Amino acid sequence: MSSVPYRIRRSPRARMARINVSPDGVEVVVPHRFPEREVEPFVREKSAWIERTLRRFAESEREFPRARVEDGGELPYLGERLELRVQVDAGRRRPHVRRRGQALHVLLPPRGDVGLALERWYRRRAADEIAPRLDAACRRAGVAYARLAIRGQRTRWASCSSSGTMSFNWRLLLAPEEILDYVVEHEVAHLEVSDHSPRFWSLLGSRSPGWRRHEAWLRRHGHSLRLA
Repeated sequence: MSSVPYRIRRSPRARMARINVSPDGVEVVVPHRFPEREVEPFVREKSAWIERTLRRFAESEREFPRARVEDGGELPYLGERLELRVQVDAGRRRPHVRRRGQALHVLLPPRGDVGLALERWYRRRAADEIAPRLDAACRRAGVAYARLAIRGQRTRWASCSSSGTMSFNWRLLLAPEEILDYVVEHEVAHLEVSDHSPRFWSLLGSRSPGWRRHEAWLRRHGHSLRLA
């Protein structure tokens, strides 16, 4: 038997077995007709890689703890740690989130979703945090963009469309401030060079000399930038 605990999910879209490893555990995704007796050998074959990946997640979380979305928990915000205070108000119809100093206070209606309320708050704050950074970076570079969009992409931190729309992931507010500043500079550079050619990296390096360190941080800790 494999020493790695895992869960099995059958998917109609899966054409072959695959393994997803996340901080929440190991998931084996298999086609509907995949024999269950073959799952264990498949996991055992990949066990060394799985254990290395889980160790890397554990090390990352010790360095940069994930958000704890519960009363008394902590949320990261551009390098700060905000204490979360959650209260249910029977007379309230809509959630309300307000920051007071180093605490984030959430008032919820009965059966309200604290995670959803926090995401909406972070999305609003993302526009306020990113817009002035983006405007300043564009002024320094002598370029312009068409509009700013705040999104919640699962696999991308930001993008720059051919029409000049700049899209940023609200989860960047869970990262340290210098990471957000780097991603802004990265996308502004794409207004001049659309690809990731040597010319692009040279341009980015002139504006963000620590880009390699920031890229490495996102690779190592990006999985932690979430509320759930």
